[in-house]
Amino acid sequence: MEVSVVMPCLNEHKTIGTCVRKAIVELERLGIRGEVVVADNGSTDGSQDIAESLGARVVNVKTRGYGSALQAGIAAARGKLIVMGDSDDSYDFGQIGEFVNKLNQGHDLVVGNRFAGGIQPGAMPPLHRYLGNPVLTWLARLFFGCPVGDSQCGLRAFRKQAIQKLDLQMLGMEFASEMIVKATLFRLQIADLPTVLSQDGRDRRPHLRTWSDGWRHLRFLLVYSPRWLFFYPGIALLLLGAAVCAWLLPGPKVVGRVVFDVDTLLFGAMAMLVGFQSLNFAVFSKVFAITERLVPPDAKFSRAFRYITLETGLMAGALLMLVGVGLWVFGLSYWNSHHFGPLDPGKMLRIVIPGFLSLTLGIQVILSSFFLSVLGIARR
Repeated sequence: MEVSVVMPCLNEHKTIGTCVRKAIVELERLGIRGEVVVADNGSTDGSQDIAESLGARVVNVKTRGYGSALQAGIAAARGKLIVMGDSDDSYDFGQIGEFVNKLNQGHDLVVGNRFAGGIQPGAMPPLHRYLGNPVLTWLARLFFGCPVGDSQCGLRAFRKQAIQKLDLQMLGMEFASEMIVKATLFRLQIADLPTVLSQDGRDRRPHLRTWSDGWRHLRFLLVYSPRWLFFYPGIALLLLGAAVCAWLLPGPKVVGRVVFDVDTLLFGAMAMLVGFQSLNFAVFSKVFAITERLVPPDAKFSRAFRYITLETGLMAGALLMLVGVGLWVFGLSYWNSHHFGPLDPGKMLRIVIPGFLSLTLGIQVILSSFFLSVLGIARR
């Protein structure tokens, strides 16, 4: 079997027959030995019978979800090459040959591009066309460097073996983003192919839920990118907090009519603590993702762990704690010099806040070093 055409289906009795016929006719026209697999997600309108009567093989999928249906259909497909497309008659299965040719040229994944091929009137809601899809595609390119112009297009083709090695997990609509993101991270050969999106032939509302499914896509992109979710915000907060603390430690500063004093210094210290914690989460997430093979190994990251060991972390944390304790001892001696009486809050807090910050950072470094050591056991 050379090509399997996989279609997810849930109550598509109006269009499933048309899609199956188009796919079979195209396979026969091209002289390709292929099949049509309909991954049915629990239809109650007779879609399964229509598909089988026209020569498709129906796979019943109990777990609901776009990704769930496609994963089951892909697993059941017998072809080495797979073309997937929705069964609502919005995509042109007459393009099967173009997608297969791209794969035969050496690509592992070919993704349709509706913005390059054309979107017919009424085929896509304006919110999806001008905001949702462009934003999600732009984020995929920004976060991961995905070389596609339409990350949400449902008409795709790929080598079954290559995609199965990615161990895709998402069960909902975000499956579309996961496939492209992981294919990019694992350096598969990806290509775009202009395709036309037509108005679907449904007589009911689409399964896609604009806001909830859009959020699921966005959530996946963020969670899968610790760099943008944790590292960049963390380093920004850490540097901003450090700049504020360095600026205000010598004394209050006046900008126009505004006086910045120890209250702002306290917020600077807080920003440093939150920023450092965010950096910790970035490292923890990266180690976990590599350990669980969610992302490929990172050579630079691995080299860094030759120097970032439990012992170096313990020494750095202990040093920070000693600095913090030293500042507090200095504060006590300053208080003692005033016979433990009233003090100038501005002067005293400029001793206490750095001591508090240093001691807290030291404790966090030590705890984080132990936790990284635990994660490193599985990583090694």
